[in-house]
Amino acid sequence: MLEQQLFRAAGVATTEQTSDEPTIEVEESADDYARIVASPLLPGFGITLGNALRRVLLSSLPGAAVTSVRIEGIQHEFSTIPHIKEDSIEFLLNVKEIRLRALSDRAGMLILDHTGRAGPVTAGDIQLPEHFEIANPDLHLATMDDKNGKLYVEFNVEQGRGYVPAGHVDGTQLGVIPVDGIFSPVRKVNYRIEQTRVGQATNFDKLTIELWTDGTISATEAVSKSADILIEQFKLFSHMGRP
Repeated sequence: MLEQQLFRAAGVATTEQTSDEPTIEVEESADDYARIVASPLLPGFGITLGNALRRVLLSSLPGAAVTSVRIEGIQHEFSTIPHIKEDSIEFLLNVKEIRLRALSDRAGMLILDHTGRAGPVTAGDIQLPEHFEIANPDLHLATMDDKNGKLYVEFNVEQGRGYVPAGHVDGTQLGVIPVDGIFSPVRKVNYRIEQTRVGQATNFDKLTIELWTDGTISATEAVSKSADILIEQFKLFSHMGRP
């Protein structure tokens, strides 16, 4: 259960002073948003849990992202793409917004082969291998200004964590343009701590977490996976001093 993962991850336990067991309530939930309340927590554990989960949510969850592209007909990001209204920089900025859902741990290559139609080109026009899905197929990538034009792009997709800035790697093929890798599926996390009453004690914590994802993972699943990551790290210390 999500609440068990959260409390085990932070080492939270009830004491004889606690008349109520800690619980978690998902007050609001959508595909890309959740507001979660955990209460009552032992004094001080609200910020312990909230800060730890926020850091993991923003930096440690795995995801997939485009890390380089090859656009047929151009050699670098300052070239003009034939028959496309957007310049290369604008196109690459749009590419960075492609949100990918990985169905395996493999890297992959996506292909955009757009020809014979003027007008908008979207992420939904990209050809995908079976182990990837695009969470935002309506994302605008470019505008073709000539029905006889052609836009052919190869997207290299890797899996990682957090944010990895684009870098030129020795041995990179001519015409391959590195792209910033935005792997984290979590866009934003907020949390707040309020005091709550347990019996006569008024200094217990109530933790409220709000988070937004990119749609490749649900917000509640993101919290659950973050708790799993914390649990694995706490295991490094859990057997210290034991025979």
